Amino acid sequence: MRVTIVILARVLLLLCGSLAAASAGTAATVNATVTANGVKPLVIAKIQDLDLGSVTLGPGVWSNATISLSQAGVLACTDPNVTCSGAATTAQYNVQGSKQQTVYVSVPTVTLVNSSDGTQTLTLVPDAPSTLLLANSGFPGSNFSVGGSVTINSSTAAGTYVGTFNVTVDY
Repeated sequence: MRVTIVILARVLLLLCGSLAAASAGTAATVNATVTANGVKPLVIAKIQDLDLGSVTLGPGVWSNATISLSQAGVLACTDPNVTCSGAATTAQYNVQGSKQQTVYVSVPTVTLVNSSDGTQTLTLVPDAPSTLLLANSGFPGSNFSVGGSVTINSSTAAGTYVGTFNVTVDY
């Protein structure tokens, strides 16, 4: 009987060892899809500069007259204390990259300095798109415009106000 128990114990040990080896050898496999989206680097070029035209100040003491040029090129000069003239033009840019990618556009406010008196300044608040969807890849790219507005008052010094600004585009 003792021999039977020993044999039974050995058989049980062999079975346990076989089960352990069998379970360690069974594996599950699942597939995952891998994607990568390659995009062309962005290239931006200036087509034309921003010009608000000429503004003639009216007499008297007044403040907060806003002259604005929209992205669409519409000049708003409605304050009765100012008269706008000349050809106003939006700044225009071309951006090239990968088709159907959203491009984020960033344009900071700009300090315009009177070219006759460097102590006199105006602040240009830009009017630019925040995003742009590229219509094609590479050339010819997609164009966009930047306008802006300035606020003047009766004490604004005469002269040409000039400034520069950086337009940044990013995916």
